[in-house]
Amino acid sequence: MMKFADKLKNLMKDLGISQSKLSDLTGIGKSSISQYLSGKNEPAEDRKKQIALALGVQENYFNQFSETAATVQHDGVVNVPVPLIAKLMGKSKEWVMQGLRDGIFPWGYAVKLQKWSYFISSVKFTEYTGIEVPLKGGDMV
Repeated sequence: MMKFADKLKNLMKDLGISQSKLSDLTGIGKSSISQYLSGKNEPAEDRKKQIALALGVQENYFNQFSETAATVQHDGVVNVPVPLIAKLMGKSKEWVMQGLRDGIFPWGYAVKLQKWSYFISSVKFTEYTGIEVPLKGGDMV
């Protein structure tokens, strides 16, 4: 099973978020985040939930073994991570990100602040592509 530090590093890399930005999003000190990333310390469960929600993934993301969609919105709509969409479509992450940046996919969009952020609606993705998004661990082939 992947360690917290590794999952956090991977998620931050996928989202293009720096330690400083994570500190801004969560209110957690930069030194604490540095220790989490180095594996020197691991945050308590409530802090893990706080980090997960600030990064737009489900609150138990760091306790999950498999890659699953991330609950962010309401009414059953889920913001799906780019790597999962790429895997479901059999395309590269870069292809999906470029399509979102170019605005060619009706099921998601990209926003650029300092770095790009991607938002993919699980409901719209399934409506347009016919591909079901796994919402629980273990559902993905």
